[in-house]
Amino acid sequence: LVGARPVPDALGRVNKVELVPLEQLGRPRVDVVVNCSGVFRDLFINQMNLLDRAIKMAAEADEPVEQNYVRKHALEQAEELNVPLREAATRVFSNAAGSYSANVGLAVENGSSIDEEQLQQQFVTRKGFALNSDNPGELSEASNLFKSALGKVDVTFQNLDSSEISLTDVSHYFDSDPTKVVEGLRKDGKKPTAFIADTTTANAQVRTLSAQVRLDSRTKLLNPKFYEASLKGGYEGVREISKRMRYTFGWSTTAGAVDNFVYEDANETYIADEDIKKRMLDKNPDALRDMVETFLEANAKGYWDTSDENLERLRDVYQECEDRIEGVDFTS
Repeated sequence: LVGARPVPDALGRVNKVELVPLEQLGRPRVDVVVNCSGVFRDLFINQMNLLDRAIKMAAEADEPVEQNYVRKHALEQAEELNVPLREAATRVFSNAAGSYSANVGLAVENGSSIDEEQLQQQFVTRKGFALNSDNPGELSEASNLFKSALGKVDVTFQNLDSSEISLTDVSHYFDSDPTKVVEGLRKDGKKPTAFIADTTTANAQVRTLSAQVRLDSRTKLLNPKFYEASLKGGYEGVREISKRMRYTFGWSTTAGAVDNFVYEDANETYIADEDIKKRMLDKNPDALRDMVETFLEANAKGYWDTSDENLERLRDVYQECEDRIEGVDFTS
């Protein structure tokens, strides 16, 4: 995207990068913000240094700004933040040394009341440590630079590379998602387009985030084969269903990427269906209660628009779960 390439030495090791000339590139240089996980930081610090060098080379290249958006934005940021151009071109960020994740996933998993604004601030604070190839291995707090760079983002992107772990299997993916963070930082308040690259097969596909969440929901959460197999797993199986619902809710929190029908169909499947609800209640009332809380919170936050009848039923099921957990029995 930046228009740079690795340069191997005589032994084939890559320690340098160079810019591809604009005439050869045949398009403008595209600005990028690289948000690395703590694990990537630990394992691939040299590659992060190369990325930082490439981006700074692009920012310092004597080229017309309409052909070099890295330089265009870095010049704007240098003036806006009153810093040198090279510092303004900082684009490679991660957690502080020894720190992992934005803890957004943890908050969504454990919290019954999620404050979106607080989570967005948490994301920027925890992920806003800049790598500087001029001081290799050092990450310094640079949340202002991080916010300034994110405020110019048009598109967010993540790669899905495991057929076993998808978007709603774990909290890691939405923990790293900056979609609503960018929306809040852009001066025009425009929501960026969010893409996911599905590279789980040889036939790699790029989908919108919403389309990938829909696909995930249909193949797992709303798939009879999935929930019947999970229910056979007893206590842990019901917990797995409840967790998947919560991870789906996480995508509403960070990106607004969950369609209304996903909540509606999940409610029909697990709550309105008396047989499935009873099986879940018998096997794990705690997990069913957590799932009901997720539905009610999704409605309260405006992620899910549904009927009063459905909400009333959810409150009744919540009370059923409470009674079962407390050992209250109204039968005589």
